[in-house]
Amino acid sequence: MPKIVLPLADKTIKNAKAKDRAYKLADGGGLYLEVMPTGVKLWRMKFKQANGKESRLSFGSYDEVSLAEARDKRDAARKQMAGGVDPAQARRIEKQQKATLASNTFEAVAREWHANKLDSWQPRTAANIIHRLEVDVFPLIGRHPIAEIKAPVILDVLRQIEKRGALDMAKRQGQVCGQVFRYAIASGKADTDPVPSLRGALKPTMGGHHAAITADDLPDFLKAFAKIEGRMFVPTKVMFRLMMMTFVRTSELTETPWSEIDLVNESWVIDWHRMKMGKKKVNPRKVNHHVFLPRQGWELLRELHTITGGNQFLFPNMRDHTKPATNFGILAALKRMGYAGKMTGHGFRSLAMGVIKERLGYRHEVVDRQLSHASGDAYGEAYDRALFLDERRVMMQEYADYLDAVAGVKSELS
Repeated sequence: MPKIVLPLADKTIKNAKAKDRAYKLADGGGLYLEVMPTGVKLWRMKFKQANGKESRLSFGSYDEVSLAEARDKRDAARKQMAGGVDPAQARRIEKQQKATLASNTFEAVAREWHANKLDSWQPRTAANIIHRLEVDVFPLIGRHPIAEIKAPVILDVLRQIEKRGALDMAKRQGQVCGQVFRYAIASGKADTDPVPSLRGALKPTMGGHHAAITADDLPDFLKAFAKIEGRMFVPTKVMFRLMMMTFVRTSELTETPWSEIDLVNESWVIDWHRMKMGKKKVNPRKVNHHVFLPRQGWELLRELHTITGGNQFLFPNMRDHTKPATNFGILAALKRMGYAGKMTGHGFRSLAMGVIKERLGYRHEVVDRQLSHASGDAYGEAYDRALFLDERRVMMQEYADYLDAVAGVKSELS
């Protein structure tokens, strides 16, 4: 006659005293409580594996796992066995998965992604990207398993940046986080990228911005331009490339007279009257604007001079050479490239700002001076006086070289 096992009661468990040797109190269905000589009471479950060998599971101590909870764990294990699953093996796999999740935190994966990208970045860019992650992102979600981070969590991170008024930074950090998630997906550390779900959830940047592509769109954009460049008039081609390379305002380029260009000394200084602030008569210091052309830009101007050098303007109007051209050539080229509504002549300024800050790692003050932005505050006035001429000269060459690298053009200096 089989031995009848009476279910345990909490009172029985609480009254169980420690002995010199460990002993068991059975509850049924393989579940039992093992009372250790130290007084610790541990839940165990014995069961037979598919090969007939006896095995055991541990469910924790009575102080942490109640009688009802222990029975639930036993029932779950028995259900697994009924389905042909070894509960001990299932627990080992679960434990390994949890360990993997714990090791694949957002910060760990982000640093791995960052290290993987180092060869494609300038040192300044790499330092800037990891610094912004360390300041804005890692303190909030760095320790979270990346596979468990959902859109609301990322949205909260970016809104903390927005609260500082740094709307552009919030957008850029969202883009960086998206790259980290895509790397995690490719390397099997996550299944989804929550960043695209945030579209429309962040505050828009300043209204009235012109359509512009981002740094991530640049490779495809340059490929599209390469397809039509050979069929463009030389002045239009030069105008397009200078717009991309110098990111002056469209009118400041199309209305440039040859008198501002010194090909011998490689100097281009735009008279303050032609600048935006000059036209609005809010440039009390009458500061001219230095445009630092890279080596590639001066090559383009020398080529252009052989064609339009006898005219007043770099880009004379085709119908009346006494007048400057319009930006129609740039807009027509963008349309032929398939970027109508996605990019404008003015959009090159936004593109350059993004690339130089994100990829080349320059300070915003230096970029703003090259963009000839008004300062608007006391610190800005100091920056205006400093002008950062030497740093801007180096920056513009690095930017032109970056464009060539993205386009697959080998530098003559390499």
